[in-house]
Amino acid sequence: MTRQRWFTPWLLVAPAAVWLMVFSVWPSINTVILSFTNAKPLGGGWFTGLDNYDRLLNDSQLVDALINSIVYMVICLPLLTLLPLLMAILVEKKLPGITFFRTAFYTPVVASAVVVALIWGWLLDDRGMINGFAQWLGVIGEPLPFLTDRWLLLLSAISLTVWKGLGYYMIIYLSALGNVRRELHEAAAVDGAGPVRRFWSITVPGVRNTMLLISVLVSVSALRVFSELYVLSNGTGGPGGRDMSVVMLIQLYSRGLTGHLGYASALSIVLLVITIGPMLLLLRLNRRGA
Repeated sequence: MTRQRWFTPWLLVAPAAVWLMVFSVWPSINTVILSFTNAKPLGGGWFTGLDNYDRLLNDSQLVDALINSIVYMVICLPLLTLLPLLMAILVEKKLPGITFFRTAFYTPVVASAVVVALIWGWLLDDRGMINGFAQWLGVIGEPLPFLTDRWLLLLSAISLTVWKGLGYYMIIYLSALGNVRRELHEAAAVDGAGPVRRFWSITVPGVRNTMLLISVLVSVSALRVFSELYVLSNGTGGPGGRDMSVVMLIQLYSRGLTGHLGYASALSIVLLVITIGPMLLLLRLNRRGA
């Protein structure tokens, strides 16, 4: 029998550990350090203490970005938590042709977010198909400013995020529904419980942990949204730049040779803090319901 050397497991773990340190741990630490400096892309900068964080308190763009991110999360969270579950229940049944619908629902997930956003931009344009069709039906008299009004642009981006994410979370729910015992549904049906009652009393408790996981994923993704708003607004952040997300704001301050890396790093720390918040809240609610 070959004797295993003590360092063999460490040799196997070393490549992944090095990768993690170089591309995850060190950049995170460096971001915290840079947030206390006035660093530029072409220079290390100087230590400025809490100047960047003091600037955050008076940044009106950050206030708008935080409002946009919170609205984004509040709307996406219930839609992307419940709708995929209903879709999973529909496509779970073994019916003729159900594979086609599973594939159709999942297709938006594999499509590029940028390409999908460009297509939605064409559809929602003042002279796009949606406005043209609505005017042809006589529903509206003039084109709706889907891409030029602050709140309509935000809602358009949210609808794109929801449409693209439905299939992804549906697949997660499909795997969870396989663990819900059918005997419980049959027994409840015998006792006279209808489909809605069985859904809330059996299905939802059976996939509760999965719902929590999806809620966390949706919250984090919504707070870190970038592609949808960036493409639909052509990189401008909407009228007056008021539709920017926090990630767009970070990109705005960090790009170019004269970017403010120190301030962008401080914004990244703010994004980290507001991202951790919903996660801790959802975990607390899960413990209370356990």
